[in-house]
Amino acid sequence: MAKFTWHRGVMALAVVPLLALAACSSGGKTETGTSGEAGQVADTARIKIAMITHAAAGDTFWDIVRKGAETAAKKDNVDLLYSGDGDAGRQAQLVQQAIDQKVDGIAVTLAKPDALKDVVQKALAAGIPVVSFNAGEDQYKALGVMAHFGQSDKLAGVAVGKRLASEGVKHPICVIQEQGHVGLENRCAGIKENVPGSEIVYVNGADMTSVSSTVTAKLQSTPDADAIVGLGAPFTLTIVKAVKETGSKVKVASFDLNADLAKAVVDGSVDFTVDQQPYLQGYGTVDAIWAQKVGGFTVGGGQQVYTGPAIVDKSNATDVSKFAQAGIR
Repeated sequence: MAKFTWHRGVMALAVVPLLALAACSSGGKTETGTSGEAGQVADTARIKIAMITHAAAGDTFWDIVRKGAETAAKKDNVDLLYSGDGDAGRQAQLVQQAIDQKVDGIAVTLAKPDALKDVVQKALAAGIPVVSFNAGEDQYKALGVMAHFGQSDKLAGVAVGKRLASEGVKHPICVIQEQGHVGLENRCAGIKENVPGSEIVYVNGADMTSVSSTVTAKLQSTPDADAIVGLGAPFTLTIVKAVKETGSKVKVASFDLNADLAKAVVDGSVDFTVDQQPYLQGYGTVDAIWAQKVGGFTVGGGQQVYTGPAIVDKSNATDVSKFAQAGIR
C-alpha cells in the first residue's frame, strides 16, 4: 500500500470525521430502505438524503457501502433513502424519484454516466447537491457534481498489473462482469499497461452459473494463461471454483473484498486483492452532503477523495479478515 501516491486523498479524508463503526448488513439487497432512526445524533436539523447505486442483486459489496452510509446517517441526523438497480435506465429513474421527493441531497454512482447525466443536471437545477462515489471519477466534474469518493480504478488496475508483472505473469485474463461499466474497463486497462499480454473476457455478472461456464471455457481454450483476475469478490470466488474444477494452475487475483474473499486470501486460493474500502465511500458521501447543508462546506475541495487502493495479501489478510467478518471491509 505504501507504494501508491494517494496523499491528496488521504489529506481529504482527514477532514471527514470517521466515527462509530456499527450498523447491520442488508444481505446483498438493493431494495429501497430508510435508516438513521436511532442512536446519538447531531443537533442539526433532520435532512433527507437519497443514495442510489448501480448495485446488482446479491452483490455483497453494496452491503458494506450501505453500512457506512447508515452509520453516517445515524450520526448526522439524516433520513437515508437507499435504493439500487443494475440497469442504468432504471437507476436514472430512481434519481428522478428522489428529485420528485424533494430530498436534501443525492449520492449516486456513475458507472454509466451517459445514462445519468441528464437526471443529475435536473437535480442540480432543482437546487439539490449531488455527490458521486464508487464509479465516475473521470466524469463527475463535467457533470457538475460537488465531490467524488472512491479509488481511481485506473490506478488500482495499474497496481494490480505491477504486482502481477513482478510475479512473472505474462498472460492474465481480466474478467469484466458488466460490459460498458467505465470503472471495470479502467481496471483492466490499468493491468494491460503493465502486462501487455493481458486480455479481457466479458461475463454476465447477473448469472453466476453463466460466469462459471464462461470462465471455464476461457481457461480451457487458453492454455498459456497464467493468471485470472476477478473484478469483484463474488465473481472472484466463482472464478476460484472454476479454476479448481478445470485443474488449471493459473494464479487468481481480485479487486474488492468481503469476508469469504478475505478467507480465500488467507488460505492461498486468491493471491491478493485490491480493496477500495467501500465503507468509506458510503460514509463519506452522506457526511459530505450533511457538511454542505449545515455549513456550505465542500469536502475535498472539488477534488476526488480517494478511498483506496489498499492491497490485501498474505501479509495482512488475517488482520483485515476480522473487519471483513464485521462487515466493514
